[in-house]
Amino acid sequence: MRSTYSTIRKHTAVKAAATVLAGALALTLTACGGDDDNGNEQAGGGKETGTTVTLPKLNGESLEVAAVWSGAEQDNFKKVLAEFEKRTGAKVSFVPAQDPIVNFLGSKIAGGQPPDIALLPQPGAIKQAVDKKWAKPLGAEAKAELAKNYSQGWQDIGKVGGEQYGVYYKAANKSLIWYNTEVFDNAGATEPKTWDELLTTAQTVYDSGVTPFSVGGAEGWTLTDWFENIYLSQAGPEKYDQLAQHEIKWTDPSVKDALTTLAQVWGKKDYVAGGAKGALQTDFPASVTQTFTGGDQPKAGMVYEGDFAQVNIGTAGAKVGTDAKVFPFPAVGDTAPVVSGGDAAVILKDSKAAQALATFLASPDAATIQAKLGGYLSPNKNVDNSAYPNPVQQKIAKALVDSGDDFRFDMSDQAPQAFGGTPGKGEWKALQDFLTNPKDVAGTQAKLEADAAAAYGG
Repeated sequence: MRSTYSTIRKHTAVKAAATVLAGALALTLTACGGDDDNGNEQAGGGKETGTTVTLPKLNGESLEVAAVWSGAEQDNFKKVLAEFEKRTGAKVSFVPAQDPIVNFLGSKIAGGQPPDIALLPQPGAIKQAVDKKWAKPLGAEAKAELAKNYSQGWQDIGKVGGEQYGVYYKAANKSLIWYNTEVFDNAGATEPKTWDELLTTAQTVYDSGVTPFSVGGAEGWTLTDWFENIYLSQAGPEKYDQLAQHEIKWTDPSVKDALTTLAQVWGKKDYVAGGAKGALQTDFPASVTQTFTGGDQPKAGMVYEGDFAQVNIGTAGAKVGTDAKVFPFPAVGDTAPVVSGGDAAVILKDSKAAQALATFLASPDAATIQAKLGGYLSPNKNVDNSAYPNPVQQKIAKALVDSGDDFRFDMSDQAPQAFGGTPGKGEWKALQDFLTNPKDVAGTQAKLEADAAAAYGG
């Protein structure tokens, strides 16, 4: 199942990617403190968006694009769609979708009103859309744009049965922990490089009177990301691939080890803002904003999540590089983890206009617009690094592009959506329950395995 993943991501390659990412961040993030004049400015010092791709005139055409994005992320993407409108004359409407997006699309299709394009956050969702005969293959222009701008690995995860269906417009570096610099300074805390050092840093923050971690447990995907980083670093890439494809069971001792490690944070009294009950009522945006509001007494000193947290940091009125800094997710085993995610544009209603929009989204032109706005990362290797609005984001983006095919894709996003991407079910629900009762390692493993077996078909 999904053999592409295991063939393009080897152990030594992932180690190299981890070294690139950890080294780039460690050498530069602290240095971003006081002289980040660009801050979160929209222009960010980047070049004006070019016209590297030729688009047809589409006057009178209209398109609908569906995605689960909200808030600033949705607003920024709408600016990309506005540029497409300007260049082509087409009209594009954004349709807010709900998780799981496959269910949302199913209801739209059943009602005879599918959007023209959907942004799908899981390779498993792309496969489902193809299996259900919803998705339409990309045309020659879009495939040519992909070949010009993307590494083979990012092209391959948008394929099903060797046919190209997805354009990975947005990527994520999901191996980052953001922290409130005022809290760290007051506590005398330092950036950790290992898991043990992270626990020491957390205790230092706790001793200063601030809760160490903010966790957005209302959204189960944030919890799967915690697990995946620990598992990849502790168990290693081969085991990661095997578990992602359900070639080993969730009752495997390696899962027990990762959950036991995770419980060192989730199960430590007063280490999670609001306790388990509060965390389960905290969505992802709030988990970030509550870390960077409240002066020197925020609800938490640190929050784990990807580079896209920058949008929410900005919403909190904090400045990346001064008020908010970041360090790579610490190494639990021999190597720090490098976990990536992404959203792929998939055509559901084939037309000249839909193919043109997919082509545009595969171009540096589209990605550069959103890169300048912050809180966004593109796997497109031809986006000028200077487009990103601050040195922190520039280094994160460069590390992703430099790693080429050498990354691990989010494990839950590789799983069937019933297991890895449905609120209140599968892995999301099992880890929410584990957050409530981190002592129940064996019970959590049994529940994960039962749900995985059902979703994978044995």
